[in-house]
Amino acid sequence: MRPLSSDYDPHFEPYVSLVKNEDIREAFTDSLPALEHFLKTIPENKAGYAYAEHKWTVKQVLQHGIDAERVFTYRAMCIARGETQSLPSFDDKLYAGNATVQHRSLKDLTDELTLVRKSSVLLFASFTPEMLNARGIAGGKPITANSLGYITVGHWTHHQNLLRERYGI
Repeated sequence: MRPLSSDYDPHFEPYVSLVKNEDIREAFTDSLPALEHFLKTIPENKAGYAYAEHKWTVKQVLQHGIDAERVFTYRAMCIARGETQSLPSFDDKLYAGNATVQHRSLKDLTDELTLVRKSSVLLFASFTPEMLNARGIAGGKPITANSLGYITVGHWTHHQNLLRERYGI
């Protein structure tokens, strides 16, 4: 079932709206082939490319995708398992600034993003409906595990769209 707008902070609506599936487990499963195909289309000569000054390079976008997926799915797992403590915020700019990608190859990053998504597929497949509907607090705001799945899939879709539109991939 799609999350209700009251199941997550409105800040995440642009990501949730990008996911068309009515079941988050199907959304994760359906997203994997498209993600794998897209990552294979990134040319090596674009790895260090940024479309404007002070914008992330392609490799930085990939690292951000990896980091965000890990954070979002960790939150979902905690909430699905009954965590009652507030989970910390995620400062994507801080993380990106501290994640040096210059020493990493494009292949390494695309392989890691693919493996992280495969892990996410398996994690969400393991959740019962009750676990998906579990509520918790992340970044000081109420959220459900199900919503975090939609945010995760939609977040990457958003960045994949930007890579196509602004980076020419």
